[in-house]
Amino acid sequence: MKNKFISALFAGILSLSAVACGSASKTPTADTTAAADTEAKEEASVSDSASTAELSLDTADSSSDTTFPITITHGLGETVIEEKPENVVAIAWGNPDVPLALGIVPVGISEANFGPRDENGLLAWTAKAFEDLGATPNVFDDTDGLDYEAISDCQPDVILAAYSGLSQEEYDRLSEIAPVVAYPTIAWTTTWQEETINDATALGLEEEGKALVADVEQLIADKLSNYPNLSGKRVAFFWLSEDDLGTFYIYTNNDPRAAFLGDLGFVTPDSVTSLIDDPTAFSITVSAENADVLSDIDIIITYGTESLVTAMQNDGRFSNIPAVNNGAFVLLDSNDALAAASTPTVLSIPYAIDDYLEVLNEAANKIQ
Repeated sequence: MKNKFISALFAGILSLSAVACGSASKTPTADTTAAADTEAKEEASVSDSASTAELSLDTADSSSDTTFPITITHGLGETVIEEKPENVVAIAWGNPDVPLALGIVPVGISEANFGPRDENGLLAWTAKAFEDLGATPNVFDDTDGLDYEAISDCQPDVILAAYSGLSQEEYDRLSEIAPVVAYPTIAWTTTWQEETINDATALGLEEEGKALVADVEQLIADKLSNYPNLSGKRVAFFWLSEDDLGTFYIYTNNDPRAAFLGDLGFVTPDSVTSLIDDPTAFSITVSAENADVLSDIDIIITYGTESLVTAMQNDGRFSNIPAVNNGAFVLLDSNDALAAASTPTVLSIPYAIDDYLEVLNEAANKIQ
């Protein structure tokens, strides 16, 4: 992610995990949250994303017989959508990918704020979906706060934000423009499956959303069959700074980055689970003085370079962590698409899964 985004996540949402993406959110305390805060993908990788969008377009053409009005209950209240939406705005991280995957072109979307973006401010998989649908994106930058005027100018019938960090004030103000679909329970904790189905439901395409999730889950299963060595490995997603290793953060399964590891067959280490005091937190804060309790972590995923690994290996406080001793790291470069895709969406998974499984397998091969 961009340094600016990393700071925002560190202060507030995570995550995308890294990633609090999209709009501004309430700022949690440091002991319950963490910051997580390349070039275009090769054509072979892009084709996976394109095929998902094309499959979804076919299903959207034969939409389910949803009866409106529909009511969606979420973490900020209850939203009633009176009629099938035609003008769709999708804000925050990943939400634009859902209508695109279903063959629907949003009239306005948030600019991506983490990872390599094109001239329109879009990540490769989102840009490819617009291209496949023959559409030009209308993008607004809401990293430093929602652009209510730009959103209103889109004249939306619905605003999709199933994965977001909307405050109650932001939600209420957006609701004056159009019905808003917020996160199911807690800000920035929506899984990619929930994001897909909840956003699709608002479009009158709940069954199509569920089918799309099933298709991507099958893709994951098919890809995992080539990596039997990954199953059951104990993996933790860290955020830490090489400049100050005294305190670091581990994402819990409330964060979609960590939750996605479960989809890939990995296991949350017992040592991490035992440190979770708040079941609603998406990260835990760990002092390096207590790092010796993390004696069951096989693989560490984090943002950084090889110099971070060296620093941890030279710091005796981390000597009890198997992943550190073995160098079993997946290092995510914030300028690479894989770092952005680590907070998954229905389009980013087909795009990046081959690369992600490859680097995870490389780390698994270092386990002794």
